[in-house]
Amino acid sequence: VQLQASGGGLVQPGGSLRLSCAASGVAFDYYAIGWFRQAPRKEREGVSCINMSDGSTYYADSAKGRFTISRDHDKNMVYLQMNGLKPEDTAVYYCATDRAGAYGSTCLNLIRGYITMNYRGKGTLVTVSS
Repeated sequence: VQLQASGGGLVQPGGSLRLSCAASGVAFDYYAIGWFRQAPRKEREGVSCINMSDGSTYYADSAKGRFTISRDHDKNMVYLQMNGLKPEDTAVYYCATDRAGAYGSTCLNLIRGYITMNYRGKGTLVTVSS
């Protein structure tokens, strides 16, 4: 399984970015793909997650109302549209994947901060600053 995150950059507060995660290596029908982030001197934080089979989405409280996760099932791509960015969103963002688990357990773990997904790509840096 390989994951490649892209789309990070420098943006002013209030701005937007769209992150992309390209996944390959398995048939992702029964997998979930999610995003977590790591900021300096802070613990890893789950951001958002999507079940590739049915498109169910999950968001951490910090992402609700500002971020939107989506998928292109045919291309094995997952996107994270981030609007209304704040300086506290500054972090390296990683995409990760693993089997979805019963009742969306893999995604629920991620947004609760338990990053149990075994497959992770290299991150992409998001910097929100004026």
